Amino acid sequence: MSLITSTSEQLILTDAAVERIKQILAKEGKPDAGLRLYISGGGCAGMSYGMSIDDSISNDDAVVKTRGIKVIVDKLSLIYLRGSKIDYVENLQSSGFKVDNPNAAASCGCGLSFKASRDVAEKAKQAVSQ
Repeated sequence: MSLITSTSEQLILTDAAVERIKQILAKEGKPDAGLRLYISGGGCAGMSYGMSIDDSISNDDAVVKTRGIKVIVDKLSLIYLRGSKIDYVENLQSSGFKVDNPNAAASCGCGLSFKASRDVAEKAKQAVSQ
């Protein structure tokens, strides 16, 4: 496990995201768990964002600890997510987490999937082959 204590280069969490994660963890009765953030294949643009509550951390995970919460990201997903800003947005039409990903070359209209930039896709491909 890698422990990342600063989010400035890995993941940026807004105050709204931190507060919403705390609320979810409290509601689930798992205050020591974290939010797992991951990338999977699929979606309109090729790759999708996924999130879940997780209280297990593997050796292949990086953990971002900030303002009393943990965000758990597997190392392959972190390649695609590095530098992303995670926000929680509520408006009349919807509510949910929003990922502003600087590694996305394109994204779908709903913002739930993206196509990785060529450089990031190549880094991920190299990481998988090692």
